Amino acid sequence: MNSSLDQKQVVLGDEHDDALRQQLLDVLRALGAKTIDRSHEVGGSQELQRLEVLVGGKTIVVESETYIGLTIAGDAELIDEVTALVRKNSIG
Repeated sequence: MNSSLDQKQVVLGDEHDDALRQQLLDVLRALGAKTIDRSHEVGGSQELQRLEVLVGGKTIVVESETYIGLTIAGDAELIDEVTALVRKNSIG
């Protein structure tokens, strides 16, 4: 099991940025991500969409939450890789 030191969370941007969300999904797909779980919850003015995927035996949790943004969390090395690919794709 990974320790919390091996884990990382990154806010990629705004939760309503559809282009960013699509870039993230494209990167995850290219890395061979397989969906483990997906949920969508609404409570008052808060909305939370959660996607859990498996990439190379490691879990990544993607969350889109009102006032928080679009976040990814999981193994630090994998999160760094995904973040770099998303940012590279958003530029080029």
